[in-house]
Amino acid sequence: MTWTINAEPTGSPTACALWRAYYTEVSDRWYLLHHGRTTEPAELEREIAAGPGTDLTLLLLARHEGTPAGMAGIRLTDPATAELTRVFLLPRLRGSGGAARLVTAAEQAARDVGATRMILDTRSDLTEARALYARLGYEETSPHNTAPYADHWFTKPLA
Repeated sequence: MTWTINAEPTGSPTACALWRAYYTEVSDRWYLLHHGRTTEPAELEREIAAGPGTDLTLLLLARHEGTPAGMAGIRLTDPATAELTRVFLLPRLRGSGGAARLVTAAEQAARDVGATRMILDTRSDLTEARALYARLGYEETSPHNTAPYADHWFTKPLA
């Protein structure tokens, strides 16, 4: 399998399509768990508009065999700390190693801009994400933010 991972403008059509796929999945999972239904169109549009990614330092886009397949964002929270966010891989490609490649590339990108540690948060229902982060050496820690959907917080030194 051929994977490539490169920086992508957050407003590109490819990035926007992956944002929509990401938000649809995480929102549907949350609404199904808490309300027994999928996300209503207006709710989805509200979430997409609230988090367009313009606060990211860098958005990485993964392509598999040349086709857009996933993304990962980083933002610097201070000169030494990068936050990993919006890690997403299309469902049909999960288990193929793409998510680990994305996280590893995000770690290197964070190092390249001077970060010495990576932090992230995730929800309890995103068990696959928590397993991925643990497998890649992230340790669960106390909360570093008050994000409304955050249930678990992780950190990893990048040295």
